[in-house]
This record gives sequence, C-alpha cells and structure tokens, in this order.
Amino acid sequence: MTSTRIMIPVEEKERVSAVIAVPERYGERKKTGIIISHGAGNDMNNSMIVFLAKGLAEAGYLTLRFNFPYREKGRKKPDSQHELVSAWQSVYRYLKENSEFKPDKIVATGKSMGGRVAAQMSADGLLTPERLVFFGYPLHAPGKKDQPRDTHLYQITIPMLFFAGTRDPFCDMTTLKDVLCRLDTSWDLETIDGGDHSFNLPKSAETSESEVYERILNKTVEWLGH
Repeated sequence: MTSTRIMIPVEEKERVSAVIAVPERYGERKKTGIIISHGAGNDMNNSMIVFLAKGLAEAGYLTLRFNFPYREKGRKKPDSQHELVSAWQSVYRYLKENSEFKPDKIVATGKSMGGRVAAQMSADGLLTPERLVFFGYPLHAPGKKDQPRDTHLYQITIPMLFFAGTRDPFCDMTTLKDVLCRLDTSWDLETIDGGDHSFNLPKSAETSESEVYERILNKTVEWLGH
C-alpha cells in the first residue's frame, strides 16, 4: 500500500487536503474507490478515519480521505451546505476522472456530518456512488428524537450500511430502526453496544477503542464483498 498526500481543487482559488491510499497490485481485479468524509468536530486525521482508510486499503480498496474547506482553514464552524456539497463533488470528481486510478465504482462514506451530506446529495442526484456507509449518522438533534431529519433517506435507492452506538445522542436506536424499516432499498445496521456518537465506550467497558474500530472495519469489508 502506498499513501500520498494531495491537494484537490474545490472552487476558484480554493483547495483541500486529501490522502489517497492505493493498495498493492491495484488494478489487477475490479477496482473500487472509497471516499471517507469527516464529521463536524474533527477532520481527515481523526483516529477512526485514519484507521479505516488504512484497513480498507490493506483489504484491497483504494481509499481517499479529505478535509472540508473550513477545517483546511483551521476553523471550527462547518461550512455552509453549498460549500460542503461543492467539496464532496470535487473530491468525487477527482477520484472518478483521475486517469491514474479509474475506479470501476465508488463508495461514499462519512462520519456524522460528512455522511449526512453524502446521503442528501445522493437523494438529490448530486452524488452517484454505488453504496453508502455511515459511521454514526446524525439522525436528529440531541434531545429531539421525535424530530428526525430523515426525508432524504427515503429517496435513496442504493444499498446503505449504518453503524450506530446505543448511547448516541444524535441517533436514538428506536427512531433509527423505525426509519430503516421504511427505506425503499437494501440496508444493514451494525450496533455498537455502549458506544456514543464516536463509538467511544464507557471507561468500565472491557472492549478497547482499537477493537471497536476493528469491528467496524471488518463489518464494512464483509458488507462491501456481498
């Protein structure tokens, strides 16, 4: 596996950092590219994102993780929806049209906000991945499980994989399962017992952070292989 840091143009005079990991002997079989987007409070160097990018590349998938513009500029407040969409489109286009890699298909994934934006774009036809993977989906605001932001999910027709912690204040498990049962496409759900929005477990838990990440990685690889 080779890992390279690159800069991807987003809009006029603006670029974002990205890291692309190419597995050994890439191109000898059907090529799949996986884009990993980060959440509102972190960036592409988030420990889970780095772990997954490396693990997926070792499993044979080309991976690309990137920063949204606001993190590139060192800001904490997320970009507008327009800017987030523009960044996602630019990164997707870069991978799809890059003559060096030419993936046969692309899977869009994301932690929290990054995954939500990818879902909304897929529903609106602004992004056309083969599959979607969500590492902690922000289904509703904390304390407002009766107001799920789910309308766009029912418009998606490609397979989706959700990872959810049972202590996630942004994704009540009962509400999520109710939404999933009404989706008009195939889906899978992997529950992290005791996990919060970032899959952190209580201090009393016997399972380590790396073991949780390994479980998420293994499930993703298994699901992608079906």
